[in-house]
Amino acid sequence: MSVPLLKIGAVLSTMAMVTNWMSQTLPSLVGLNGTVSRAGASEKITLFQSPEEGWQLYTSAQAPDGKCICTAVIPAQSTCARDGRSRELRQLMEKVQNVSQSMEVLELRTYRDLQYVRSMETLMRNLDARLRAADGSLSAKSFQELKDRMTELLPLSSVLEQYKADTRTIVRLREEVRNLSSSLAAIQEEMGAYGYEDLQQRVMALEARLHACAQKLGCGKLTGVSNPITIRAMGSRFGSWMTDTMAPSADSRVWYMDGYYKGRRVLEFRTLGDFIKGQNFIQHLLPQPWAGTGHVVYNGSLFYNKYQSNVVVKYHFGSRSVLVQRSLPGAGYNNTFPYSWGGFSDMDFMVDESGLWAVYTTNQNAGNIVVSRLDPHTLEVMRSWDTGYPKRSAGEAFMICGVLYVTNSHLAGAKVYFAYFTNTSSYEYTDVPFHNQYSHISMLDYNPRERALYTWNNGHQVLYNVTLFHVISTAGDP
Repeated sequence: MSVPLLKIGAVLSTMAMVTNWMSQTLPSLVGLNGTVSRAGASEKITLFQSPEEGWQLYTSAQAPDGKCICTAVIPAQSTCARDGRSRELRQLMEKVQNVSQSMEVLELRTYRDLQYVRSMETLMRNLDARLRAADGSLSAKSFQELKDRMTELLPLSSVLEQYKADTRTIVRLREEVRNLSSSLAAIQEEMGAYGYEDLQQRVMALEARLHACAQKLGCGKLTGVSNPITIRAMGSRFGSWMTDTMAPSADSRVWYMDGYYKGRRVLEFRTLGDFIKGQNFIQHLLPQPWAGTGHVVYNGSLFYNKYQSNVVVKYHFGSRSVLVQRSLPGAGYNNTFPYSWGGFSDMDFMVDESGLWAVYTTNQNAGNIVVSRLDPHTLEVMRSWDTGYPKRSAGEAFMICGVLYVTNSHLAGAKVYFAYFTNTSSYEYTDVPFHNQYSHISMLDYNPRERALYTWNNGHQVLYNVTLFHVISTAGDP
């Protein structure tokens, strides 16, 4: 039995042309090919700017001297206005945001469909080769094999139709965004001011872009701390709040622990916005009370110092159980070696780009700060360093990129005064000031995911952005 090849060959030829168009033309149209334009040494992104007050973000770029810098230029915040035009601007911005979210969903879907089509290309090429090699007829067995392969290609038709429909929708949405952007620019030029809500939205958008920029950078040396950003005023004078340093970017849960001793209640808020509003939270009741404020959430677990002991406890939020607990050999506790503010702050747990750390001291170290790298699974000490800095003279401390930074006070006028480098077992005195707005810091921790310092300052939950000096090695450097 023989089967004509003409009909099958025509189908394959048509499908091959469509997949070639999808693979080469559509990715550029919908923005999936990953290309960006660059001018000089930096990549510039402009956010609906007016001629006089442009919002611009310059993302990470390597300068000739090896630095990598993220810079934002924003309008003065004193230009806020609350009039009808600002409300109209807010409505337009909300519409732009909705359209942008729709575009993101469509682009993800078209990218998925494109990947499916590309996976079918090999099968189509094999079928085409077999058809070309045939001598005008096929055996029944060969025909059945080709028929089975063609059956595998049947879903491709519906994928193609959905893909083409999605891309048409994306083109329409992109045009709508361009029109809205023009309207926004005209309103901003006419107003010369931003409403408070609009300004807040733009600040959040810039922060998101800056965080994305920062994530592209490697480790660096601390050179500056921003002005404080007060997130909320909640709780007593002492406490701690944090996010999970290992969670994906979509996970923005916040944990809140009020007080510095005997506490057992941990509040878990769904998002930072919920934390600010005080809504959408669940409560965890720890089996053992905590001491101090040096807790940290790392990879789904809370690490804290058990009250009236030198025991480290690892509590897993998912199972609501203690996974492991272990004593830190010789570590002082119960206000034996606290920070200068007291508060049972003998043991301070931290997380940076390289893992989990414990900061404490012992009688053997004469009260000087000890830094220990901990195994997050077993809580065993992997390695320790004696920094030589007296812990009772330190206001607070935090780790960035394997470097311990120590402040000289917990009160107003404090600055980052001392840095100990674990990679070289060396130290230096520094002079990095930061604004202690509420005059009593009882918790200071670095979050490597956010590239920010989380602070509890006299009943206020505060954030500081940090400036790190980066030296980027070129290819071939050791």
